[in-house]
This record gives sequence, structure tokens and C-alpha cells, in this order.
Amino acid sequence: MNMDARTLMTELREDHRNMTVVLDLLDGLIEEIDADKDPDFELFDEIMRYMTVYPDAVHHPKEDIVYGQLREARPDLTDDLDHVPDDHSDIAHLGSLLRDEVEAVIAGAAVRRERMIEDAAAYVNRLRNHIQWEEKDLFRRIDKMLEADAMQIDVSAYEHIKDPVFELEIEAGFRRLLASLR
Repeated sequence: MNMDARTLMTELREDHRNMTVVLDLLDGLIEEIDADKDPDFELFDEIMRYMTVYPDAVHHPKEDIVYGQLREARPDLTDDLDHVPDDHSDIAHLGSLLRDEVEAVIAGAAVRRERMIEDAAAYVNRLRNHIQWEEKDLFRRIDKMLEADAMQIDVSAYEHIKDPVFELEIEAGFRRLLASLR
């Protein structure tokens, strides 16, 4: 797919909206665990698989590349942004830990409810805060660069990888998640 920088930024913003919807669903599962109910751990697992195979493996790496190009082309717009790649790495680490916990529960291992609640809440809060910060700060800086010259972001190497839940061809492994979102 041939894409320009503005299309890429539209995709990144759409990803944020989609991730927020999934995080809302995850919040509901956390509330069930906190209320001593047994949530749908299969759904919890699908959510965490989705978060680790699309946002962590596709979305955040795209943002890292755009951020790198912003640093190179417009260093005047990058004050206090050195933390961006580390934030993505930390979020991915929190997501992997939570996914491991959910998979352990499904496999029959004992995982303390309090730990799962704390880890899930930490993950959700960290990702929500990160998304909000990117929308209010990082993306505005990128938009400013694009207003001056849209060609400052080279998107020729980007390959569009479909979102396995929110695009037309839904992957079979995420059907429970999609049904829950509807």
C-alpha cells in the first residue's frame, strides 16, 4: 500500500482509539476479578494476545520510527522526548508479564488475584496515560513538522499490517474479543 505521512498519522490515531476500546473491555475484566468473580479468562487471554501482537509489535515500532525521523529532521521539536522508545519497551514488558499470568491461570496455575489486579491495572493505566500523552504532545509535534513539510517523514518503507481485530479480515484467534466489543 502506498501511503503518505498524513495517512500514517491517521492510522496511528485510529490504533489509539481501538486500543482504548480494548482497554475499556480489559477494565471490565479487572473489575470482575476485584469483585471476586471469575472473569472470562479466555477473553482476557485474547485481549493480551492482541495487545502483544498488534500494538506492541506493529503500532509502537511505527511510532518509534516516526519519532526517530522527527528527531533527525526537527531536533527543535524533540525536547524531553528521549523516553519514547523506553516507554514502548516498558509497556510491552508489562503486557508480556500480564499475558504470562493469564496463560498461567488458564493452564491451571495459581496466580494471586491481588497480583493480577495490580499488574492489569498498572498495564492499563500506563498504556492509557501513554496514549493520552502521545495524542496531546508527541503527535502534535509530528503534525507541526508535517505542516512545514510532509515529506520529512519517509513512509516508503512502511508496510501496512492489518489490525487483526479492527480491520475487515478478522483473524479467527480474536473472534471472542470481537464479539465482546460488539
